Amino acid sequence: MKHFPIFVAVEGRRIVLSGGGEEALAKLRLLLKTEANLTVVAENAAPEIRAWAQEGRLTLISRAMEPGDAMCAVLFYAANGDDAEDARVAALAHRDGARVNMVDNLHGSQFITPAIVDRDPVTIAIGTEGAAPVLARAIKADLEAKLPASLGVLARIGKSFRSAVEALPMGRKRRDFWSEYYFNKGPQAIEEDGENGVQSALKNLLDTYLTDTREKAGHVDLVGAGPGDPDLLTLKARKALDKADVVIYDRLVSAEILELARREAVMIDAGKEGFGKAMSQSEINDLIVSHAKDGHQVVRLKSGDPTVFGRLDEEIDACDAADVSWRIVPGITAASAAVAGIGQSLTKRDRNGSVRFITGHDMKGYADHDWRALSRAGEVAAIYMGKRAARFVQGRLLMHGAHPETPITVVENVSRVEQRTLTCRLGTLSDDLETANLTGPALMLLGLAPRAALQVAQDISIQEVAQ
Repeated sequence: MKHFPIFVAVEGRRIVLSGGGEEALAKLRLLLKTEANLTVVAENAAPEIRAWAQEGRLTLISRAMEPGDAMCAVLFYAANGDDAEDARVAALAHRDGARVNMVDNLHGSQFITPAIVDRDPVTIAIGTEGAAPVLARAIKADLEAKLPASLGVLARIGKSFRSAVEALPMGRKRRDFWSEYYFNKGPQAIEEDGENGVQSALKNLLDTYLTDTREKAGHVDLVGAGPGDPDLLTLKARKALDKADVVIYDRLVSAEILELARREAVMIDAGKEGFGKAMSQSEINDLIVSHAKDGHQVVRLKSGDPTVFGRLDEEIDACDAADVSWRIVPGITAASAAVAGIGQSLTKRDRNGSVRFITGHDMKGYADHDWRALSRAGEVAAIYMGKRAARFVQGRLLMHGAHPETPITVVENVSRVEQRTLTCRLGTLSDDLETANLTGPALMLLGLAPRAALQVAQDISIQEVAQ
């Protein structure tokens, strides 16, 4: 992040702009929405600028900029539409101590003006550090369409009530109050009685919360984070993260998904790693229950889908034993994302009418399965946590009659930017994995190879990996 986004206090403060043409007009249309004292310095100001000056909305100095013109300015804009003149006036403003923006000159600017969605006092700034202004405008248009015009009215009235709402205890109860106001009672009051009805609706809502002294019970959401790509997170999972007071997450949950949790949420790493040191399941159960019993909204965040090798039942049993409410929020399991990434499907007519999800190891060590059934031609299986058990899996399948040429695709870091795909044959599986030196979590797809059209883009040959 090369530009840190902040909101600068400009009420009653001086903003100076040099320029009188189209570039200046574009900036002034935005700056006139502020409560700053605007000064424009321009030899030939556009008629609109002169009209704004006559209306008292800004001060116009009808000459070229001179030293001292930007004195005491909190912001300065060089908007002359001429690189040489912009450089000259920017140097003067620097000497006057102002923060300088040169229009359409990222490297010459100390700050940039983002694309803005205005629902005053709700303001959303969108910046791309000058890399993609078209993208910023597209995001702005999308947000403009989604945010109701009444949002500003609700926020303005809500701001006047902030001191009264401080009578509510900080934390969940206060958040629940504001959530009810902004997403239920407030919009309903505007629709039924207009702006005048919002004040009374807000007061009635506050009275209800003040008189209700009952402690709200905690709750646990058992949430699937998907394979790692934040775009594959479900809407229900996003909403759960947004409400969470406490997030207890697994080792494989990606940093991009953890970033979606509320900033105020307590984040607890409960990661477990096969054959290594880890927080015990009983400790995780105790954490989930204790935070819920304290009245918190808890998200137990698991990679993939919590119902697939997620020890979900043990956590549900712990919640039930403590009389804590819970809900399962399913996620996309790694097998679904992996098979999509190689252009295949888990089942196919005339090939396999079933698919097995198996694990390479369990609590006792290497896991045992119906190897004879898995060794039949055409069988498909997704093998989770199988990287370290590859030699064991390979030996069992070959021992029970599987053909050495049976295809196996190993997908490392499924769905993430650093995803890699390795195409193997059963007879050389363990050697191929050793040569490839995969360091991230990997899922093996028994009986599947990438579709031919995708191989050029996605396959990593053993020779390439070795290099």
